[in-house]
Amino acid sequence: MPDKIAMFLGKPQINISCPSSSRMWLIFGCAFACVLQSSFGDGGKSLVIAFTALLTAVLTELLLTYRKSRITTIKDGSAAASAMILVLLLPNQIHPVYVFFGTAFSVAVIKYSFGGLGSNWFNPAIGGWLFIRYSWPSAFILGERHSSVTEITFSQDISALDYSISDFLNNSIFSTPGVQIPPGYIDLLFFNGPGIITDRGILALLIGTIVITAIGINRGWIPLVFLTVYILLIRFAGDINGLLWNGDMLYGFFSGGTITAAFILAAEPASGAKLRGGVLFTVILSSVLSWFFRYKCMEYTGCFIALALTNCFTPLVRVIEDKYFLSRSNRDRDGNRMSSDPVKVKEGLL
Repeated sequence: MPDKIAMFLGKPQINISCPSSSRMWLIFGCAFACVLQSSFGDGGKSLVIAFTALLTAVLTELLLTYRKSRITTIKDGSAAASAMILVLLLPNQIHPVYVFFGTAFSVAVIKYSFGGLGSNWFNPAIGGWLFIRYSWPSAFILGERHSSVTEITFSQDISALDYSISDFLNNSIFSTPGVQIPPGYIDLLFFNGPGIITDRGILALLIGTIVITAIGINRGWIPLVFLTVYILLIRFAGDINGLLWNGDMLYGFFSGGTITAAFILAAEPASGAKLRGGVLFTVILSSVLSWFFRYKCMEYTGCFIALALTNCFTPLVRVIEDKYFLSRSNRDRDGNRMSSDPVKVKEGLL
């Protein structure tokens, strides 16, 4: 019981077995790999955006925490990870000035106004994205590919590579169950047009999320629940013509920042609930809202708005969790009520 009490009363990162600094740098590496893939097709613009965000985040954190004994806070990787996650949510053609202001806002206001790493209830990357998105909405016009379309269209030219890989998969893996994958989806993994960076580097991001999930730096069931609910809703009512059970699940999975939302943003422990029930509630809510904003409100990046809205419920969920957990902790194994003093609970006397 003392270990569980310490886990609950401590900062949320304690729920993850991997140290916070290791977790942050692994996420940073996953996000940076996505940026690299995106930069291959835009002349390095994605890299400029990434380095602007990274430099801004580090300098802002140094200004806010600069003391000889605390300058090592940069080494925890939280500033670098938050900056790189924010970059994934931005268009590859956005001006670096907007990136500077958005990153500074995410670190100074969202993160440190609540006390720093582990104390913020709102995700810094989402906060920075919201700040840029609604301060300079014109910066996102070129970045949202098919902003009003929720299914892939094949009016564009399909590459020979796409046809080759699709034919290979259909003749080998998918031949046994009798399933055929249409051409066009492989090109989504190598998209080079204007768009948000997470969609332009989707292949590298997909590989990176598999790695960080396998290492266990997040609770792996969270993205599974998010994607299951989200994709089933797309299948049931995600068709642009209003037909049921006709939605394009593959396009919904590979576009709109879905992978970033599921594996990185929704699974982020610091700005989420602590107990399994609270986490499950917020994950299901965010996946339902993601479907609603994208397929009913025609918002291409609806996942990010949904997660921002869900984050607003985090303080309320944590209050409920506190009361539930402490009420159960105040009873011994025989069901007799014991001390309700949170100090004694924290000391492990129960």
